Amino acid sequence: MLRPVAKWSPLAITVFAMCTSFATYFGMYAFRKPFTVAAYESATAIGAVVDFKIAIVIAQVLGYATSKFIGIKVISELRPGVRFRMLVGLVGLAWLALLGFALCKDASWSLLFLFLNGLPLGMVWGLVFSYLEGRKTTELLGAALCTSFIVASGVVKSVGAWLIQDQGLSEYWMPFATGAVFLPGLILGGWLMEKIPPPSKEDIAMRTQRAPMTKAERRAFFQKYAPGLLALIFCYVGITIYRDFRDNFALELWTNLGYGDAPSVFTLAELPIAVLTLVMLALTMFVRKNRTAFLLYLWLILAGSLIVGGSTIAFQAGVLPGAWWMILIGAGLYIIYIPYNAILFERLIAALGSVANVGFLMYLADAWGYAGSVLTLLYRNFGQGKLSWLNFFIKMSYAVSLVCCAATMIAIVYFYRKIKQVPVLGAA
Repeated sequence: MLRPVAKWSPLAITVFAMCTSFATYFGMYAFRKPFTVAAYESATAIGAVVDFKIAIVIAQVLGYATSKFIGIKVISELRPGVRFRMLVGLVGLAWLALLGFALCKDASWSLLFLFLNGLPLGMVWGLVFSYLEGRKTTELLGAALCTSFIVASGVVKSVGAWLIQDQGLSEYWMPFATGAVFLPGLILGGWLMEKIPPPSKEDIAMRTQRAPMTKAERRAFFQKYAPGLLALIFCYVGITIYRDFRDNFALELWTNLGYGDAPSVFTLAELPIAVLTLVMLALTMFVRKNRTAFLLYLWLILAGSLIVGGSTIAFQAGVLPGAWWMILIGAGLYIIYIPYNAILFERLIAALGSVANVGFLMYLADAWGYAGSVLTLLYRNFGQGKLSWLNFFIKMSYAVSLVCCAATMIAIVYFYRKIKQVPVLGAA
């Protein structure tokens, strides 16, 4: 008979946690991203002024952003006993919204159902990461979790494109059907995550205790480190807008580059990026000192910002082919994006010696990031409607590179000074 997971070796528990969290979050993407691979060319514009696809992407992102604002409170105050039931309920609501999207014939109802689809999904990350934070192997666990959404974003789009192109499914039923394909794996992964034991005494000694935060505690923590946190959030807002645009309009970008008829490109282009980020984060697990690791992440984020800008210059100069440019900017953006979603705030809390949780900081950043994404889509439709998807994205690449470089340099200077004032305790 199989021993309880809590009695397994630390290595076995780590592998188990990596696999279960990967499967769970991978499955969530099947409910969030497949609709973006459809062009909806036959749909009429909303109010005759907003492109239908831009409108439904805005609707979903607005729901997702709203969820992040709600999550600042809900996820930061989350207690372990309700996590699995909450996960199943949230995903179930998102799936029902996709059914409504498939059945409705009115464009206005399509907006409502995509908003309702995004609304519950925004809290899934916080639920999943709450099983992983505060451990000495959180870098490795976070790498697996983040690899899931890099790979899943491409895989679910490839499945969605296959359902439309090879199986003859309509663009409206495809998102619901894609969700059905991945739902069993998501539920199994979530149920198995419940078996992951809590952080050990050694974990707590190395990474500080993680506990629910009250409103007063959240306010006090933010006010204490406001300048540095604002710089980090500003950088994250920029890269979230960039990443979300690249993800939602991958079909249009790849089509502009001449790869629109190859569904596999969505998956194949993301695989080397997933491997790179997994190896990068896994290696930082061996940096024991939290303050050293945190500052190392900031320098990596700066490097990622330079890759985005530098590869775009090379692409425009004709030195870099379009496919390699998409891969390199993907690598650059995920070198920035992944630390935020996996370990940056984890190491910051530990380096500062604070009793807090990653959920609060992550949802604070995420909320403004996705709000910025909505504003960018509105600007694209009303302010830059005549500009091609590719040219708009090129301009965005330069802007994000500059913003992230500047914000990260401010954060490096601020937190270097702050962390030096914290007494060195354990692995701090």
